[in-house]
Amino acid sequence: MKINIIFLLSFIASGALAQVTYSSVYKDVNYADDGMSYHNMDIYIPRVKKIDYPVIVVVYGSAWFANNLKDAAIQTMAKPLLNAGFAVVAPNHRSSNEAKFPAQINDIKAAIRFIRGQAKKYNLDTSFVGITGYSSGGHLAALAGTSGTVKNFTVGKVTQDIEGSLGNYNGYSSKVHAVVDWFGPTNLWVIDSCRGKDARQPNTPEEVLIGGKVDDNYDKCALLDPAIYIDKKTPPFLILHGDRDVVVPACQSELLYSALQKAKVPSQYVLVNGGQHGPGMFTDQYFKMMTDFFRSRLTTTR
Repeated sequence: MKINIIFLLSFIASGALAQVTYSSVYKDVNYADDGMSYHNMDIYIPRVKKIDYPVIVVVYGSAWFANNLKDAAIQTMAKPLLNAGFAVVAPNHRSSNEAKFPAQINDIKAAIRFIRGQAKKYNLDTSFVGITGYSSGGHLAALAGTSGTVKNFTVGKVTQDIEGSLGNYNGYSSKVHAVVDWFGPTNLWVIDSCRGKDARQPNTPEEVLIGGKVDDNYDKCALLDPAIYIDKKTPPFLILHGDRDVVVPACQSELLYSALQKAKVPSQYVLVNGGQHGPGMFTDQYFKMMTDFFRSRLTTTR
């Protein structure tokens, strides 16, 4: 997924941020109270005047390699969400070179808990918190959605703390009410075969994330899969994936969607004709699909 970083840098260079309209922004809010830039987040408030605002968390993609791309998440996702009346929160998270999984999902969950703990200060209505992300950010968004009630989880001989205890708001929930997953990886055990490879590829982002070879770490790979945590409390999902994505093959989203359907979780899977890993996906048509989905869930949670 290294190609994703190149795409994001070109997107930043386009000057898209100037098109994002908002009434106020809180920059570099540290959600872990540790002063580390990889634990900073930005909070954008829409122009529409309200007492408080429902929240969407947006998670950047980077093959889990980046620790400070929150601006890229804003440039990619914020405009349609702000125009739809949602406050947009973009957190950084630790990179896989700094900390192995589950550090990344621990960070995202800490950011969500902070949002609830500081809702009044930032005029946030946390009766609705949605989450979205693309590529590795889609994976983290999906995982936040399915593991909302999970603390420690065991597969085989490996137990991991999926919730974590980062920050000062551990008394608050990290659950979300709806998820939009844009072409995120899910099942790392089969991702190479999904790509049409006969053998495991070496030095992949997945291996860096788990800290070892995929073939030697089935249990760790399973713990990364959002599907393993699905239960009757899992919130509704919208999944979007391009049929020409050669970085994260569409079968990854198909596997997650199948698991959601099996568990009878309200979910929709959109396979975008001609969509690649970013190009062909971020269009007005699919952004509207995202905002319509979040709005529809907003009315059912109030």
